[in-house]
Amino acid sequence: MTDVVRPNATRPVGAPVYFASRILMLLLAAMLLPAFAAAPSARDATTGKPRLASLQIEIWPEFDRPAAALVILKGEIAANVPLPAAVSLRIAAASGGPTAVASSATMGGDLANLKYDRKDAGDFITLRFEAPARVFHIEFYDPLVTTAAGRNYTYAWTGDLAADRLNVVVQEPATASDFSVLPSLDASAEGQDGLRYRSAELGAFPAGKRLDVKVRYTKTDPRTSAEIVKPRSQESTPLPSAQFKTGPFDNPGPTKAELAIWLVGSVAALGLGIWAAMMWWYGRKGVPESPPGGARFCRKCGAPSASGDRFCSKCGAKVA
Repeated sequence: MTDVVRPNATRPVGAPVYFASRILMLLLAAMLLPAFAAAPSARDATTGKPRLASLQIEIWPEFDRPAAALVILKGEIAANVPLPAAVSLRIAAASGGPTAVASSATMGGDLANLKYDRKDAGDFITLRFEAPARVFHIEFYDPLVTTAAGRNYTYAWTGDLAADRLNVVVQEPATASDFSVLPSLDASAEGQDGLRYRSAELGAFPAGKRLDVKVRYTKTDPRTSAEIVKPRSQESTPLPSAQFKTGPFDNPGPTKAELAIWLVGSVAALGLGIWAAMMWWYGRKGVPESPPGGARFCRKCGAPSASGDRFCSKCGAKVA
């Protein structure tokens, strides 16, 4: 005997909900894939290679030491890297080591000295430290030959840390002429100390990518820039670069990681809304409608039965 299913019978909801949820999961995966691709990977802090949201390299030739260029590295650790972050990077062995290693909560904020370990090997000194805050600040002096009026200096960033944004700032020495720098730093402005600064943002730099900053100029005055311009803040500030806010990262915009987190949160909220709407719709469809005029139907074969019938007149099944 063939069972008859009446049109108003209760609709099974298990299969449609299952397939709808699978479709929703695939849709969310497709929407989230670009976000995860755009988000920079934050390596395990124990590897010593956390990703940087920004890195600023400042070079101040003959600022307060003759025959030396002051090099300043300002790194901002990416927002998705847990703190404290284990940082490891190299500086030139010819520098003799850092003169300052410090940290700050923000770019341009108050600096606090950091303890660090150093390892000398070949042409480099490897510095290792635990960064308790997002910003670290390193200073060292690189030798610069000043026996001739024509000066040439090259700083090499060896790419120990990946950075979403890399900025280079070079200070022009006081009384210098014929000044040039490669890569080209198009922006030029005068600082509070009366010296000119050239800068440029060079975009994202992956780990392992080398950057050579080549500086050339002519200078006959043997005095340092600090001796010539005598910055008033020099006597009270132990860290030279803290005197002047030369970089564009004092108020950094959102990083790629922050944008990716925002996108993931938005997509998750949208997915929950879609899921709730689908569950409500299928739940509503699953409610059986009341038969017109008080008529009843057999649960087994779907045949109509009168209100007083106890058994189905077609298949003999008991009518509830």
